[in-house]
Amino acid sequence: MTSPATLGADDLRAVMGGYRDALRLHQTDINRLNVYPVPDGDTGTNMALTLEAVVSELQGVEAGAGLAAVCKAIGHGSLMGARGNSGVILSQLLRGMGERMAAAGDAGVAPHLLVEAMAHASDLARRAVVRPVEGTILTVAAAAATGAAAAPDDAGLLGVVESARVEAADALARTPEMLPVLARAGVVDAGGAGFVLLLDAFLLVLDGRPLPEPSGAPAPDLSALNGGASAESGAGEGAGDGAHAVGDLRYEVMYLLSAPDDSIEAFKDVWAGIGDSIVVVGGDGLWNCHIHTNDIGAAVEAGVLAGKPERIRVTDLDEQVEEERWVREAAGSPGAGPSIEGVGPVPTTGVVAVVSGDGIGRIFRSLGVHHQVVGGQTMNPATADLVKAVDAVPSDEVVILPNNKNIRPVAEQVDALCSKTVRVVATGSIVEGFAALLAYDPEAGADANVASMTESAARVVPAEVTRAVRDSLTDAGEVHEGDFIGISRDGVVAIADNPVVCTRLLLSRLLEPTHELVTLIEGEGARVADTRRIEEWLSEEHPDVALEVHQGGQPLYPYLLGIE
Repeated sequence: MTSPATLGADDLRAVMGGYRDALRLHQTDINRLNVYPVPDGDTGTNMALTLEAVVSELQGVEAGAGLAAVCKAIGHGSLMGARGNSGVILSQLLRGMGERMAAAGDAGVAPHLLVEAMAHASDLARRAVVRPVEGTILTVAAAAATGAAAAPDDAGLLGVVESARVEAADALARTPEMLPVLARAGVVDAGGAGFVLLLDAFLLVLDGRPLPEPSGAPAPDLSALNGGASAESGAGEGAGDGAHAVGDLRYEVMYLLSAPDDSIEAFKDVWAGIGDSIVVVGGDGLWNCHIHTNDIGAAVEAGVLAGKPERIRVTDLDEQVEEERWVREAAGSPGAGPSIEGVGPVPTTGVVAVVSGDGIGRIFRSLGVHHQVVGGQTMNPATADLVKAVDAVPSDEVVILPNNKNIRPVAEQVDALCSKTVRVVATGSIVEGFAALLAYDPEAGADANVASMTESAARVVPAEVTRAVRDSLTDAGEVHEGDFIGISRDGVVAIADNPVVCTRLLLSRLLEPTHELVTLIEGEGARVADTRRIEEWLSEEHPDVALEVHQGGQPLYPYLLGIE
């Protein structure tokens, strides 16, 4: 193919789609490079989820829209959807590139403008990190900018990207020389590896070069790393030369902050005194903020003083370190004793859950589920599937979470077909399953767990938004095929022609003065822009109700809701 002389709006869309695909393809490889088990989950996963948000935002931009509209969508989508330290920094890099590219207009991005865009992106990302550390994604992005600038004047777009990639790959290979923890583990920086794939996506669009294949290499041996220090490789930015040692800070706090631009420097100064791994990106009144700290209250209070924090997420890093230790033991460390793969030592009672969607599966694993069975609406598992899952759990007692009323009768048959003690918590939805797991005690017996988990699940008001497949008459009114319907335990209670209005109606009819939290799980068909509109409505109409948003990936239901 002939390489284009300039980069247009459709080309940039294609680059973002290719980059999303590359991160999906290499997600496991990048996750394996995490020499630290935390804080943000996994670098590859976080970067892939950030690009999913970008692609989703671009789907809302009309075909034929100009470069400025595409660049704006990339910046906004990455800001709103950024996950983890690495995702937040990546969002700043994408935003920086977009700011320069947008100026090209209908003429398209010429080689000199692409050079400027890479330099601006590197500068913005570095300024967003309170205490930059070399040997991270920042180093690799800076090298890419240097390489782009070194391309000959007549190199064209392809030559600029090729030169940038050579320098970026060289810098990535040298990251272990800059960060001893990488050298001890024998890996390169994870975030930097993810960034190089962006340049591969450019080469895919400009020259038709296939994306690199994942290696499938085994995970590195982490046993030499000082007992499993807690920070994310590739997001070691800000962790290393500050007042806090890596591993001393227990919590990761992230939120979106609506605040005047001139208040952010003072906000970052406050955060610099209470934590590390600080990244604050955004502009025009909206910021994505990330910190590791031991003082959750102070981290949130700083946001309240500066403006309005939303989508507050707190992760206990100590728990993730313990989970990583269990993973290493399960892989066969000496003296580990019996364990459940990916979870830890064999508990008295294990848990089997029926799930739909990769994101939901990840959340359930993090809450202690030992084995999952894919199922849900229109894809109910057979009794044999559940029996097989129960048999795969080493525990002598097992609790099943069916998470769907149609699967409960099947789950109830398992006890008679197994030699183990099997009990069922009658969860009728995914959000009830989440709530039940909050009361799960691995050292208690199955009967005791059923009592406490059932009580916990009952405190949640479940609801869901889906699309009608046929005309129908309901208590809420007439439903036509294609309408969005909001369903509670009482049946259909909301009908609308779009998911945002349907979700608002559903919440307005279910929320009570005693409610404090809404959990929103995004499924297939959920758009970042729609979720944002729901969040803004909830903040205005119910300011005392907090909102947690998770990516579930479940089919058929763009939103699953839990109200507590």
